[in-house]
Amino acid sequence: MQHLSIYDMDKTITYAPTWTSFLVRTARWNAPWRLMLLPVAGLVTLGYAAGLIGRARLKEITHRLLLGSALPEAVATAAAERFADRVAAAGVYAGARAQIAADRAAGCTLVLATASYGFYAGAIAARLGFDTVIATGVVRDSGMIHARIAGENCYGPAKLRMIEAWLAGQGIARGDATIHFYSDHVSDAPTLEWADVGIAVNAHGPLRVLAAERGWAVVDWAR
Repeated sequence: MQHLSIYDMDKTITYAPTWTSFLVRTARWNAPWRLMLLPVAGLVTLGYAAGLIGRARLKEITHRLLLGSALPEAVATAAAERFADRVAAAGVYAGARAQIAADRAAGCTLVLATASYGFYAGAIAARLGFDTVIATGVVRDSGMIHARIAGENCYGPAKLRMIEAWLAGQGIARGDATIHFYSDHVSDAPTLEWADVGIAVNAHGPLRVLAAERGWAVVDWAR
């Protein structure tokens, strides 16, 4: 029997969402003039809130605005490493670290499943001792990272599909695995429902309500 502990990242493990912070800090390091485009990014975010564009398209546009249409992989890697150092040093809940350590000591395979882009989430995961990362991918070619999503945005039902695809790729049958899943947000309800043990962590209001209905554990690593 395989024992897997799967964690969401933003606001589950980390104090705050990482995507906008990564974009802003990377723009500041590599092309400070792009920070002048932040008001445009704000308008795009309002378009998402109004339902005019989807979440994946929001990511692609804000990526293009603040990092450019294409970024050398070496530059992206350096930015990811700097950002991961910062997050790991001061942006991770102590309760998350403790649970990750406990799951590792129990012999669980540690999986980070996040809607964040894998090229920087992977650097954070490495610092926290995860075994693998399931994340939103980007189009890559000729040594460049492009402002386009490859495959699905790892969010909501797509996250569960991507986890199931990873399991299949590892040759792990669902019935041969015991799975714990940790998340802060109701968008992860499909995966919380699918897991053997769903844990609502630092949960916002809608997830707390759903957790009470479904009998999921509720923990608060923010305290």
